Amino acid sequence: MTNMFLIKYGEIGIKGRNRGVFEDALVKQIRIALDAVDGEFFTRKERGRIYVNCSGDWNYDETVNALTHVFGIVGIAPVVECDCDTYETLEKNVLEYMKNEHGNETATFKVKVRRVNKDFPRPSMDTDADLGEAILNNFPNLTVDVHNPDILLDVEIRDKAYIYSKIIPGPGGMPVGSNGSAELCLSGGIDSPVAGWMIAKRGVTIDAVYFHAPPYTSERAKQKVVDLARIVAKYSGPIRLHIVNFTDIQLYIYDQCPHEELTIIMRRYMMRIAEHFAKEDKCLGIITGESIGQVASQTMQSLMCTNAVCTMPVYRPLIGFDKSEIVDISKKIGAYETSILPFEDCCTIFVAKHPVTKPELQFIERSEHHLVEKIDELMKTAIDTTETMVVRP
Repeated sequence: MTNMFLIKYGEIGIKGRNRGVFEDALVKQIRIALDAVDGEFFTRKERGRIYVNCSGDWNYDETVNALTHVFGIVGIAPVVECDCDTYETLEKNVLEYMKNEHGNETATFKVKVRRVNKDFPRPSMDTDADLGEAILNNFPNLTVDVHNPDILLDVEIRDKAYIYSKIIPGPGGMPVGSNGSAELCLSGGIDSPVAGWMIAKRGVTIDAVYFHAPPYTSERAKQKVVDLARIVAKYSGPIRLHIVNFTDIQLYIYDQCPHEELTIIMRRYMMRIAEHFAKEDKCLGIITGESIGQVASQTMQSLMCTNAVCTMPVYRPLIGFDKSEIVDISKKIGAYETSILPFEDCCTIFVAKHPVTKPELQFIERSEHHLVEKIDELMKTAIDTTETMVVRP
């Protein structure tokens, strides 16, 4: 059984002179992911490759599961490392590998040799052919198919030989921590965890803010959001989660402003508070799960009114997605079953019967003038009483 994995990455490989920086970031994230797994692991870079050596009392499935949650990895290949000082040694080790991994299969195969060590005495194409012939002679149930083989046997000849025939898909993307940080507006719905996952996939470290409205929202609603943050954290790493008590602000807006404008005005104050914590956390932007036209607060006019209160960028990775596409990703990352639990968040409690869908900024700002007497004090209290926790996978 293998005790080593070859880690394959994608676009990191085209980063030119910065490639090493992204490789180092990926190695760091791999080490963090494997810290939570029983066993001893040694992760190293070597001439354009990243390897993970496993020892001690380690579990194959748990290790693979941890690696499949590391952004930047496109493939995980269980690999056998062996000597290749002569062709005969290499052939012996390849046949041993085939016996252990595919000896009882009836299948087609192809051998692909990559000779990085030019001191090895045979060219890649000759080694391809010779190893293929040796496999045919020793495994009568296997036949060659160079176009669409069932088994693609990769043999990389370096100081040692690395043999593998299986590649487990990784999540792709860029290693977290390689592209700054952003503040996620996290609710208990389907969309925002997906939005956070998508931005983290591009290498962005995630912090989050959740707006809680007790007693209108329960402790179970709050726990649901913590659970969703934990699911995202499996990919993004630990998330600093700010839980803001938004009740008094919502009630004040409800009393002072036109009800058809409630959703937009509440969203604008949420974004103001989210930006406060984004700056405090040294983030470079705010993330939301908004999609054009999905609800009244997500029309083009509504989004423009919401954006008007922000001085930093607002990233909306789901902006052009329809609901079924968002649900598919939610299921893929394991968040869907938690997202649909029937615990309301503050965005769904104070919803007007007939919300405005094409608000005009001048009228929204005019309505907000009714709030000037107390809103700054209420916002300060909400910020000062915010509960902050670090959510880990």
